[in-house]
Amino acid sequence: MHLLSQIPRSAFLRATREAAIAEGLEDVVGKELPFEEPKWGAADMEEFRDDDSTAAGHIWIQQQRQVLHYLRLIEHEMPQLVAFRKPFIPPTSAEPIAVRSISYGGEEHPATVKRAIVVPVSRLPLKDKHAVYKFRLLAGVRWTPQPPKDSGLTSEGGKDGYIKISCEDFPRPAMNLKWASDTLDKLIDEANNGKDRFTDIPFDRRHLDAKARKAQKGKLVRDMAGGRGRYSSPPSIRDFPKSWLPKVDKSSQPQQAVSAPSPSPSAQT
Repeated sequence: MHLLSQIPRSAFLRATREAAIAEGLEDVVGKELPFEEPKWGAADMEEFRDDDSTAAGHIWIQQQRQVLHYLRLIEHEMPQLVAFRKPFIPPTSAEPIAVRSISYGGEEHPATVKRAIVVPVSRLPLKDKHAVYKFRLLAGVRWTPQPPKDSGLTSEGGKDGYIKISCEDFPRPAMNLKWASDTLDKLIDEANNGKDRFTDIPFDRRHLDAKARKAQKGKLVRDMAGGRGRYSSPPSIRDFPKSWLPKVDKSSQPQQAVSAPSPSPSAQT
């Protein structure tokens, strides 16, 4: 006997009424619905003959379905994206900031909210060379003479170096970008403030030396000041400060008489 034939008729009608109420079919409630035997059941199924594919085979088939799904998208829906094509317009001088973001194709990741901005210092609204020097001091380790490798900028127009500011402290990408932009504006305003130019403070290049040492660029010098070796060029006479040389008055120097060259022995013969 089939399994459904063992269910009481009243229980089946009650379940039918509850399903009709759940689906919003109140007009059906109270009416007897005809009971129909299912067209198929467990007894009608074929006997399993152990001819199904293995688990690895089903995984391979699922991968093929996924590949076919993306191939259909490429074939039928990718050509429709031509309507959204826009010509590339290079940034103007009024847009010197390059914004960098990270995306994992829609997957959630903590790094997707991070935003980083890179801009050449020479293209910032700094009023004079003292403001540029003060800006480099305030930027600290965020200033580099060469553009960062992940910035997408070239070395053209970066005679004063580059500054990179990144932020990932806030939950929204726009909030992190706003903080980096506001920080850059504050640095520019403070650098243009001429009350204190910080001309007596030397520029700290230790972060550049550490980067060169990590990349093992240059010559390893172990007898330099600091007690340990670092990768840099060895000191030479070119590194001697010219301001330390004594100033000599050229007008007080005696002029040496220029003696005529003596004739060569071949000319005498």
